[in-house]
Amino acid sequence: MLDLKGIHKYYNPGTINELCLFRDFSLHIEDGEFVAVVGSNGSGKTSLLNIICGSIPVDSGQILVNGEDITNQKEYKRMGSIGRVFQNPALGTCPSMTILENLSLAEHKGKPYGLSRGVDRKKRSHYQELLGALNLRLEDKLDVKVGSLSGGQRQALALLMATMTPVDFLILDEHTAALDPKTAEVNMKLTDQIVREKKLTSIMVTHNLRYAIEYGSRILMMHQGKVILDKSGQEKKDLKVEDVLALFNEISIECGN
Repeated sequence: MLDLKGIHKYYNPGTINELCLFRDFSLHIEDGEFVAVVGSNGSGKTSLLNIICGSIPVDSGQILVNGEDITNQKEYKRMGSIGRVFQNPALGTCPSMTILENLSLAEHKGKPYGLSRGVDRKKRSHYQELLGALNLRLEDKLDVKVGSLSGGQRQALALLMATMTPVDFLILDEHTAALDPKTAEVNMKLTDQIVREKKLTSIMVTHNLRYAIEYGSRILMMHQGKVILDKSGQEKKDLKVEDVLALFNEISIECGN
């Protein structure tokens, strides 16, 4: 369970470019929810993810996970219980290392290495089984460097790596935006499969309105640091792309675009 309470966030404070993005912002997300977040550029979508992950600090307010206040917890500590997949596939994997080495790193997230070997080759068959479930023909490429894979393969691998250890939240930051339509479709279906099988609480920022409607249990639309649309359950199921697009157009007209 995630609670953001009374969040205030200023950018460039004390300058002529000062911007208050979030003013007394609050949000509650239940365990097991798959929340799709949409909104125009600058609406606060990625800033919301960065605040949850600890990538940027808040000026005031609280961030609570299962009742525990993590507002001042460092980013690297939060990453022990958060899996994050970025828009750029290169940010979620190590391109100069093999698939085997990447998976070994991911499996040891949050654990001490000591002086033991970083790669346990006895786990090859286990890793091959995990990769086989992706249906991307990666199971026989354990010794191939990740940098030689396609963007779609790397993003699928990043998704697998982000969820290899138990996590409280899966954060998806426009993770299909850099992929071609066919590959994006494959990765989106894989995302939905992993979220369902692992019963993950997930937050997905996307500009693809169809994905936001088709996938997940809840949809939020943000504008100028506020939630202006929040639908879940049957209300979300009844929502159509045209409904969300109409709200986008309405906002655009109000803003003089």
